[in-house]
Amino acid sequence: FRYFASKEDVVIHLLADVGTDMRTELASRPVGEPPSVALRHTVWVSVNACAGPGQQALRVTQLILESPALHARFLERQAQWGGELAEELAHRLGLDPRTDLYPQLAARIALSAFGAVLQRWSAGDGAEDPAALTDRVFAVIAPALDAVRGG
Repeated sequence: FRYFASKEDVVIHLLADVGTDMRTELASRPVGEPPSVALRHTVWVSVNACAGPGQQALRVTQLILESPALHARFLERQAQWGGELAEELAHRLGLDPRTDLYPQLAARIALSAFGAVLQRWSAGDGAEDPAALTDRVFAVIAPALDAVRGG
């Protein structure tokens, strides 16, 4: 524990690179790809990394989502990731992230999907396939992600 400011930081450290990895994954997607497809793939890769095989990933995810202090830190991280994703979306779409609402809104929608999938997967003790959950969530939000452009 001596390398971390708190016990919460030890667990949250496991999520330290998720935002950067999401941005890198989004940047690697084909330029003309619809935002919903690019974001679905980005979220799927991140969910897959967090919901890895074995019980350890499940238990850590459950601990983060069930502990108020850890969940608060997780949400703080998600807010940081939202900025990174919004910047990449703006770049991909030729929008200004400081004046256009779409990149920030789309990033937050994608991160809400990420959280919802992890919540459902962990609440079911890992019984549901995270990829299938991601696809189900994006089937609901894809029309909004692809319909809203600029503004």
